[in-house]
Amino acid sequence: MQRTPEPELMDTGEQAAAYAHADFEQPHNMYIQLFRKAFPGEAVTGHVLDLGCGPADITIRFARAFPGCTIDAVDGAEQMLKYGHVAVDEAGLARRIHLIHAYLPGATLPHTAYDAVISNSLLHHLRDPLALWHAVRDHAKVGAPVFIMDLMRPDSVARAGELMEQYAAGEPDILRQDFFNSLLAAYTVDEVRQQLAQTGLKHLDVQAVSDRHLVVAGRPA
Repeated sequence: MQRTPEPELMDTGEQAAAYAHADFEQPHNMYIQLFRKAFPGEAVTGHVLDLGCGPADITIRFARAFPGCTIDAVDGAEQMLKYGHVAVDEAGLARRIHLIHAYLPGATLPHTAYDAVISNSLLHHLRDPLALWHAVRDHAKVGAPVFIMDLMRPDSVARAGELMEQYAAGEPDILRQDFFNSLLAAYTVDEVRQQLAQTGLKHLDVQAVSDRHLVVAGRPA
């Protein structure tokens, strides 16, 4: 199935509200578990860069999982960040999580190099997917853990519809449609490997981790 791009930003108030209030407990907990599996025993400290943080749910989970780090979390959608600021404040993590309104490519960041780079569900939104990999290449310290999770495009529109019904059955219509559109806009494992080869990151590992997710993990050489 050919990829069908979707808008880069989820920045309407309705979209942001639906996403901020959705139940992502299972996939977001899985994100932390898979990070620990990819980097067993890793005690993440120092400065972490989170690309495409949305309303900061994974950012908060990561900060709680690794209390020795601070996180610069970037997103281009102001409406998402409004919910993120509320969530960070309610979690009592405002001293450790800094939310930044910025876009890729060209985001101005507080630090040149980071001790870890993470991202969830940003890749399929980007007009140029290489923008994410350039940011990883340019901002991850040598040997820093890099962990990127994203949706994985199914082999047919019909299968995308089945996944939507399976995993977003009880969600608002706008979230169901966004999930369906995101599945159609996602990349395959082979396509991501090609992107990594283009940006000098082919040593990073790419694998499917569920029926709808892929993970890119490793350390910059």
